[in-house]
Amino acid sequence: MPDFRLRVFQSVARHLSFTKAAQELYVTQPAITKHIRELERQYGQRLFERRAGRVSLTEAGRLLLLHADQVEALHQQLTDQLHGLHDETAGRLRLGASTTLAQYVIPAILPAFQQRYPHVGLTLLNANSEQIAEALLHGHIDLGFVEGQVKTRDLHYELLLHDELLAVRKARPVGSPAPPLSLAEVLRHPLVLRERGSGTLEVLEFALRAHKIKLSELPVAFYLDNTEAIKAYLEAAPDCVGFVSRRAIAREVAAGELEIVPVPELHLPRRFEAVWVQGQPLSAQAQRFLAHAHRSLEVVI
Repeated sequence: MPDFRLRVFQSVARHLSFTKAAQELYVTQPAITKHIRELERQYGQRLFERRAGRVSLTEAGRLLLLHADQVEALHQQLTDQLHGLHDETAGRLRLGASTTLAQYVIPAILPAFQQRYPHVGLTLLNANSEQIAEALLHGHIDLGFVEGQVKTRDLHYELLLHDELLAVRKARPVGSPAPPLSLAEVLRHPLVLRERGSGTLEVLEFALRAHKIKLSELPVAFYLDNTEAIKAYLEAAPDCVGFVSRRAIAREVAAGELEIVPVPELHLPRRFEAVWVQGQPLSAQAQRFLAHAHRSLEVVI
């Protein structure tokens, strides 16, 4: 089994953040720092540079990351082969999903898969679309689910679901539906948006570009890294407008907490897609999960 310190190192290297690595691995930040220092003492090299609050890999760190990824891939290959000796439906499947999918789509289909394949060990990485692509390319996950416009040519994409982003705000006290607003009127409000690297922000940026509007020219109140945070912000800030998935706001709209703002000039359709490394066949477990996802989502979504 690979040294846990290598997992810590890979997580810090992937996020370039000690805090995010601690959150991903469910350990304290001092523990993360301790493991990295132990590796640095072991190899006699600094692995990270920390300047002005920013973390970057040193040359030694980049070399170690290359070999750590290879060690992880070999360990996974060995694990799969050993499980396959006695049970072809056993093994490990590492999934990754961009935030909207990880919060509102994928969890609902996991229990049925676990019931059918109880010997497959499932993990789910929740990150933005850009980070999911990186995790696939570095061999940290086997199968990803993302949204967004930007594609990486080293990855293969397959349609999973259609989705739509909507403009939303805190619901007004009156019970009538929100009247349509022009795009110019909506964009005069302070905006609450997803962070850079998210598929949600990519879709909005592409649509605005068609109207010759730059995001840098707009009044952005806050960038947040998940939809739940955006909804909570909007409920506390009645002057703000956000853009979120239709799948994420059904409960709040029904409860009269948020309302959809029709913007006839702005259409924000998008695709949820399964993604894996181009030219690399999916494992049997990943193939089974992808087929399960297609079957389940045709029925329940």
